[in-house]
Amino acid sequence: MNLKKTAKVKTQVKTLGDMAAGAIEKYFHKSIAHEAEVIKDKDAEDLHQMRVGMRRLRSAVTGFAPVLDWPKEAKDHKIGKVGRVLGTLRDLDVMLDSLQNRYYPNLPADEQEILDRVLLNLLKQRRRALKGVRAVLEHKSYQLLKKAIENWLEKPQFQAISNWPIAEVLPDLLLPQVSEFFLHPAWLLGTEYLDGKVKVCDDLNAEAVEEKLATEGTILHDLRKQAKRVRYLMNLFGEFYDETYQVYVEDVKAIQECLGEIQDSEVLGEFMTDFVESELQTELPILAGTLSENRYAAWQKWQILQRKYLNSETRQDLRSLLINPVVGDATNLDSSQ
Repeated sequence: MNLKKTAKVKTQVKTLGDMAAGAIEKYFHKSIAHEAEVIKDKDAEDLHQMRVGMRRLRSAVTGFAPVLDWPKEAKDHKIGKVGRVLGTLRDLDVMLDSLQNRYYPNLPADEQEILDRVLLNLLKQRRRALKGVRAVLEHKSYQLLKKAIENWLEKPQFQAISNWPIAEVLPDLLLPQVSEFFLHPAWLLGTEYLDGKVKVCDDLNAEAVEEKLATEGTILHDLRKQAKRVRYLMNLFGEFYDETYQVYVEDVKAIQECLGEIQDSEVLGEFMTDFVESELQTELPILAGTLSENRYAAWQKWQILQRKYLNSETRQDLRSLLINPVVGDATNLDSSQ
């Protein structure tokens, strides 16, 4: 063995700057890789992937904001504007697919006739939304945004703290977002205080749940957005933790998904109510009943996770995990040691 050669081999310590640049590069290229196909509008999956890429790119720029010397042409709100335009079209695709494939086949003929008119209306909306997407992606401001990010990636610019080893400051990046997630008021929806502790009310029937969602459902939607931010941020750092970390990431994803099912069902119900200009239960009773059943099923899934994360031990276990990254050999300067 050539000992001299071995002694010179160094293990690269990952810094905040390394992680920030890597995440931004990954999600930027993920987004623009689908741009041409989105404009062609051949496959809805391209739109979905570009939207996800833009969301994660924005999360990376926001999450690493203290580290970056970031160009003003690519500020996070400008990335968010592109994401929202893509999101409008994507939401219409999801609604169309849901109505056509999930609900339509199980409805009686009279309700299918109403849905036929709804689907035509949605297709018109989609054509307008597609024009909007194409206009944004071909606009000068979007081209400037892309160019600014490309220039930054060629020569990344950072604040002074970018040289800190990532493993040393990971808790400072993750804990604020997780704390905001834990402190969200939606965790207390459908609970009661009993003997000084928060207890999940698991005896609510479908009607009671519908009433709660009608009056307080918006805070669940807000928690869903917070869950998405936490999940995207945690996804960046899986290599620094053991397999337990991934269990928590999957839990956050599950929270996001079951709250998303509730939100999507509510949005669809509101849209249908506006379209028929009457009570949904009157004009489309089978569809209304199915939507209600789906919301209740999603609510029950949410309560399982709600109960788990209202448990103080679960929260403390996650906090303890986050403040103790598994550094391994990443901090060894000399691989021969």
